[in-house]
Amino acid sequence: MTAANADDEAGDRLFRGHWIFLKSVPSLEFLPEADRPEVAFAGRSNVGKSTLINALVDQHGLARASNTPGRTQSLNYFGPERPEPPFYLVDMPGYGYAKAPKDMVEAWTVLVRDYLRGRPNLGRTFLLIDARHGLKPVDREIMKLLDEAAVSYQIVLTKADKLTPKALEHVIAATQKEITAHPAAMPNVLATSSEKKRGLAELRAAVAAVVLHRRA
Repeated sequence: MTAANADDEAGDRLFRGHWIFLKSVPSLEFLPEADRPEVAFAGRSNVGKSTLINALVDQHGLARASNTPGRTQSLNYFGPERPEPPFYLVDMPGYGYAKAPKDMVEAWTVLVRDYLRGRPNLGRTFLLIDARHGLKPVDREIMKLLDEAAVSYQIVLTKADKLTPKALEHVIAATQKEITAHPAAMPNVLATSSEKKRGLAELRAAVAAVVLHRRA
């Protein structure tokens, strides 16, 4: 078995079984105990974050997907019903919604900044970027925040099926080139499509590598 196949198998095992919503965390005092590895998913509003999480666990409707930008304003915790090994998957509030009230934006900023800086069991943040648009200034602000917090993160392109292979290759190359200047960024960019089930095995494998390493 090749290393890639072994990683895919580990990812498949990690996400096998029924998943459940655990809790919604509107502020840090409601965080669960940091007793297991944790991975977080972040991205702009309407980047397809909830849809990707549902595809990742192969379970329709686990994470609430909405056409209304800015709907998720808490840290939403999910996990396998029979966790082995136990870990948390966190759906972070979407950012960059231009019409969001100022106080909502400020509350989101405080929650996310304090969470990223103070969560000792956070193994990696997966930063979702719409492949059709690439990195935007608001994404770069989050990348700077992650760099400052020294939180490992990996870029995940969503909606990759909406681009031609050549256009997608260009976006991946441009993104990889830009992230070389970011110390906390992982060097490889993952391309996914929730609709076409593309890249899900690779993303599961990446999550498994983080979870199993944190437990070692």
